[in-house]
Amino acid sequence: MTQANRKAIDDPLFSISRIVNRLHSQWLLWTYPFHSVGAEFWAHRSCELSRSVAPYIKIGDRVKMDRDVCLNIPLIPESDEPVIVLEDGCDIGRRCLICAKHRVQIGKNTIFAPSALVMDHDHAFDDLDIAISDPGTKEGGKIRIEEGCWIGFDAAIICSKGELVIGRNSVIGANSLVTRSIPPYSVVTGNPARVVKSYDQEENRWVLGTSQTTTQR
Repeated sequence: MTQANRKAIDDPLFSISRIVNRLHSQWLLWTYPFHSVGAEFWAHRSCELSRSVAPYIKIGDRVKMDRDVCLNIPLIPESDEPVIVLEDGCDIGRRCLICAKHRVQIGKNTIFAPSALVMDHDHAFDDLDIAISDPGTKEGGKIRIEEGCWIGFDAAIICSKGELVIGRNSVIGANSLVTRSIPPYSVVTGNPARVVKSYDQEENRWVLGTSQTTTQR
């Protein structure tokens, strides 16, 4: 058999796993009180999603959450507005954590590689007289990732105050730490993240970045 004629053959047990995951997704759709949830929602059975916070999660069409994804809201909000928003076509890779006190909004067709972190607050540690396990979290802010972004493997996006915005069609490199807003059509890498390349819409070409730290909005 030539390489061109070869076809990948799945383990038959994979079909059972796919069926179980599909049933689990339907169970979430039918029984969890989401703020709203669109068509073709899919979540791996290992995802961590509490029924008590479901009313504050808004999910669009064709959203996919891979194994061990965690959507966490540490404090029940006072209002009925959604705190985590996953817009149409979002694809959340395995082991990703999205944790929101105020609001985290993920734009359409944004893709997360595995193990990414998005958190709109930080842990409090300023009072040295309090044990590191006790002080809770800082006030935090809001995060908005605009449509068409790529969040690389093990990247972390953390907002300690104000609003952090990832501009549309931007790429966050693997292992990057983003704590400030970045403009649209940017490629950022590093810790702290810096713009290494951006798309100049006037000249219709990619240009090298200035290696300046991303700016706060």
